[in-house]
Amino acid sequence: MTEQPILSVTELSLSLKSCVEQVFNHIKVRGEVSDVKRATSGHIYFSLKDKDSVLSAICWKGSSRQCSQHIQEGLEIICTGKLSTYPGRSNYQMIVEAAEPAGIGALLKLLNERKEKLEKEGLFDPAHKQAIPFLPEVIGVITSSTGAVIRDIIHRVTDRFPRHIVVWPVAVQGEECAEQVAAAVRGFNALPDDGKIPRPDVLIVARGGGSLEDLWGFNEECVVRAVYESKIPIISAVGHETDTTLVDFVSDLRAPTPTGAAEKAVPVRIELFNILNTKENILKNALNQTLVESRLKIQTLMGRLPNLNDIIQGFIQKTDDKAERLELAIKTYLSKYAEQTKTIGRLLQSYSYQAILKRGFALVANGSKVITNTFEAQKQPKLQVRFSDGVVTTIPLKINKNKTKQSTQKQPDLWSYVSTK
Repeated sequence: MTEQPILSVTELSLSLKSCVEQVFNHIKVRGEVSDVKRATSGHIYFSLKDKDSVLSAICWKGSSRQCSQHIQEGLEIICTGKLSTYPGRSNYQMIVEAAEPAGIGALLKLLNERKEKLEKEGLFDPAHKQAIPFLPEVIGVITSSTGAVIRDIIHRVTDRFPRHIVVWPVAVQGEECAEQVAAAVRGFNALPDDGKIPRPDVLIVARGGGSLEDLWGFNEECVVRAVYESKIPIISAVGHETDTTLVDFVSDLRAPTPTGAAEKAVPVRIELFNILNTKENILKNALNQTLVESRLKIQTLMGRLPNLNDIIQGFIQKTDDKAERLELAIKTYLSKYAEQTKTIGRLLQSYSYQAILKRGFALVANGSKVITNTFEAQKQPKLQVRFSDGVVTTIPLKINKNKTKQSTQKQPDLWSYVSTK
């Protein structure tokens, strides 16, 4: 009996790996994607499952760019590759080299599920949508830098109302589409108002028509959320009129085609000129009509007014009449009191000290001070004696009183006045 060789664990693992890879070196497997993990290395780890079994799968970095958009949680896909083993865990796994949806139904199922999820979050709420500016100064376009789409948009804008257009080139399908479109939306929003690149007033996200798979990048969550967060209003124009992506639901306005997006972005200049001319003519006619009606009203009112000169002359005549009556009243009043005034004047004159002086009296004073008794006169160094015809200045001279014991007769005070005139 031949003794069976003893294998190490590693030898057995390598033998199994070689056997499996030789037998299953090119296979196609259909299943639902689950447990997707995207490593920083660029590899994608996931599982394929059906109702009874689960198969581990890995898509290396070199193949992930072609497979990434189809390796979506819950999507049923068909993977092409080979079967291999992982000795470190004693399990087998599929090395995926290519992946594609398992029919249009699988993509539609995933699309509907994603739409329902985002709708519940409120990303499609009409209340969140922004108004598109009537006449933007700058239009940002997110699309491929080559092809008919950008040419159609530029041509249409130029025909309608020339504006400054800034293009942010992106891949419009394939693995890089979603990330580039989301980055472009955020990049336009991050532009400063006074930077070298002008910040757009409105954005157009556009691409031409294609299959559901071709347009799939515009159904990715990263794009939908970037559009939702944009502070710049966005017009979506992805595919033809019958094509619908999730970007159409979240954008502020949907256009059926890229050309239609250009038409929604700017008005037609010649139409605006015509509208302005029409309104100008209407305004002029209305103004002229208003002036004519106002002139007629003024003329009618003027016809009802009395003659201004007649009114003024009437007041002048009344003024002259009252002035004459006032003059007569003043004269009558003064004639009434003139005689009384003369009588009072004569009486006042008779009571004046000049009249008294004429009757032989004199007024004794020292300057402005009137002297009324001898005591005051004795104290003055000189006196002015006023008569009716002039003034005499005198110096008072006092004579002392002489009394004898024998005489009991009272002697009068004698004064001597020496004229200094």
